[in-house]
Amino acid sequence: MRKNTCYLLKTRQIESENSDDMKEYRLAVLIDAENVSYSYVKDMLEEISKNGTPTIKRIYADWTKSVVSGWKNVLLENAITPIQQYSYTSGKNATDSALIIDAMDILYSDKVDGFCIVSSDSDFTRLATRLRESGMLVIGFGEKKTPQPFISSCDKFIYLEILKNTTAAEPDSGDTPSKKKVKKEPLNRLDSRIVRLLTDSVNDLADENGYAFLGSLGNFILKKKPDFDPRNYGFPKLLMLIKSVGKFEIDERESGSGNNKLIYVKLK
Repeated sequence: MRKNTCYLLKTRQIESENSDDMKEYRLAVLIDAENVSYSYVKDMLEEISKNGTPTIKRIYADWTKSVVSGWKNVLLENAITPIQQYSYTSGKNATDSALIIDAMDILYSDKVDGFCIVSSDSDFTRLATRLRESGMLVIGFGEKKTPQPFISSCDKFIYLEILKNTTAAEPDSGDTPSKKKVKKEPLNRLDSRIVRLLTDSVNDLADENGYAFLGSLGNFILKKKPDFDPRNYGFPKLLMLIKSVGKFEIDERESGSGNNKLIYVKLK
């Protein structure tokens, strides 16, 4: 049963805007408080909700340390359970061990369909690999500094920097500040390597007419590059990124269900 569930998870068309009433999957969210800022939590939980329902939310730290004091209000607002782990020996990260042990307990409880591991630490590389070997979906969250081994061990990896709110206060003629949209600089440049990734992936998936379904394309690219996300390059959706490249034809086809359309792309 677990393998079938995971297959469905991994083949979800995460970039398709054409699907209806997708099943909500149960996710365990495990946060390494010592390697992630509390300022990301609200946006991160909203992102997680796009992939499923966070039924377990735990955060690990030595809460006697002042460095994690900013987490208190965030935990209460978002119903995240804090797990206390003392640092028994200087230089040893007991928090990581506690998170790993809990993850394995949750795995064998059969209460979830996947895991979200929130950390910028490569120490969780083996954990992510082990969970995937057991048929679990693994989504990683971390800052841009996250080492590549942890990124590669996840099914999907999302940089926390792209989730930050893009609104900021701007004074107007009155006394009350208004809100304006702030254009954020993309994390990465859209270079020739990404264009090559797109073109190769379209060719790999193309039917006899040269077209590849956009939803399948997004999933296929993630298998090659788990941290691929159009938002890394300043685009909210994969289709907008593809259109900006200028090397693809776009074909929107009627799906037969409401106003939804099936989007296909092919090389010009």
